[in-house]
Amino acid sequence: MTVNKSQVTSVFWICEDVHYSLLKHQYYNRMNYSKYLSKVAARRKPSGISDMRKYLVNPSPSLVWLGSGMPNPTQFPFREVTVGLNDGEVLHISQDMLSSGLQYGPTPGYAPLVTQLKAMVERHHSPPRWSESNLLVTVGAQDGVSKAFEMLLDPGDYVVISDPCYSDALCMLASLAPQYLAIENDDEGMVPANLRAALKLAANSEEKRMPKALYLVPNASNPTGTTMGEVRRREIYAIAQEYDLIILEDDPYYFLTYEEEQNIPPSFLSLDIDGRVLRFDSFSKIVSAGLRVAFVTGPAPLLAVMELHLQSSVICGPMFSQVLVSELLREWGEEGFSRHTAKLRIFYKNQRDAMLLAASTHLTGLCEWTVPKGGIFLWLKVVGVKDTGPMIIERGITKNVILIPGKEFVVDSSKPNQFMRAAFSCVTPEQMMKGMENLASLIREEIALQNNQA
Repeated sequence: MTVNKSQVTSVFWICEDVHYSLLKHQYYNRMNYSKYLSKVAARRKPSGISDMRKYLVNPSPSLVWLGSGMPNPTQFPFREVTVGLNDGEVLHISQDMLSSGLQYGPTPGYAPLVTQLKAMVERHHSPPRWSESNLLVTVGAQDGVSKAFEMLLDPGDYVVISDPCYSDALCMLASLAPQYLAIENDDEGMVPANLRAALKLAANSEEKRMPKALYLVPNASNPTGTTMGEVRRREIYAIAQEYDLIILEDDPYYFLTYEEEQNIPPSFLSLDIDGRVLRFDSFSKIVSAGLRVAFVTGPAPLLAVMELHLQSSVICGPMFSQVLVSELLREWGEEGFSRHTAKLRIFYKNQRDAMLLAASTHLTGLCEWTVPKGGIFLWLKVVGVKDTGPMIIERGITKNVILIPGKEFVVDSSKPNQFMRAAFSCVTPEQMMKGMENLASLIREEIALQNNQA
């Protein structure tokens, strides 16, 4: 094939354009994390004592360490711990492991567990900027989320949330006194068109005070049970790029989605080509809520700030819990962990189906709902009741049924709200059926009461 000079030149410029676009993309994605920090976060400094622990890494045999403020482990009253598992296996926590579990530990987490969790993140999410990321073990996912909020928000700063939103996230935010951009949901979660419209309005406002962070629960959202599809996640990520937002991806129900794991939509972390996602995972729903072991993954500079907060608040998470989870993961291996989460999906899907049967049996015509694709909640809209709050709080107990009124999941809880949340994780199918029967009776009485007051 003959190639003339003009073709060579055009090929050269095409290559140059591609090279320029790659450089431009690389420059565009070079995040300036300092601009996102709250005033409190920007003032955080490492502990001088903690900084001196670097001398304990590969210490000289002759080093005499007189700087420790740790209790002497020989005086702990525990010698060993044996834990029986549901499958009949036994975890034996040796004295050496126990000494790590009962002592102060590294702020980022028990080292073997951190290694296991990094492998888990890489396996399930393959973050595009993994080499620039880090992982921090937290005292439950809520601990991580709250520290992220405190890292990013000053009073009066705007934050983007879903409407409705996880109630405890609203509680965490309330003490920080932010302004809210509450974005309406549909049956797939946060609506991108509504998000873009709200951000455009903020950008064109007189004060032009733009949000720094977007908080969402992408899988089996609490309270609605909705799960975002891949297309929507990509749309929201693109909007976050356009308006330069940090995404807080709170995903405790990732392994409780009812789809096979390979069919779960990609996480925001797996889409994160810029380094703008903080992802929060938890063992609370899949291993034990009481162990308080969770982890946050994201850009190393932001995690370094969160680590300083952990260092100055709890020093480290519960090390024994971390040792126990680490040994459980070691015992299971990848295949054992996958079998366990598959069993969880089946159990909670059966619970969901039992709740839907109870709802359709007793609430048809009284309530509307979207079938949850994961998690442990059913979000109900009561058709004939203006406000579920008084009905549930004041009169629900007389019918032997308690749910959570919808007003607990919105920014302005003073407004009438037709919604309520039912949880199906810990009740039997028989209890669900009875509970929905009692709820139907309560709703009918409430409608009659409203009509009499009209």
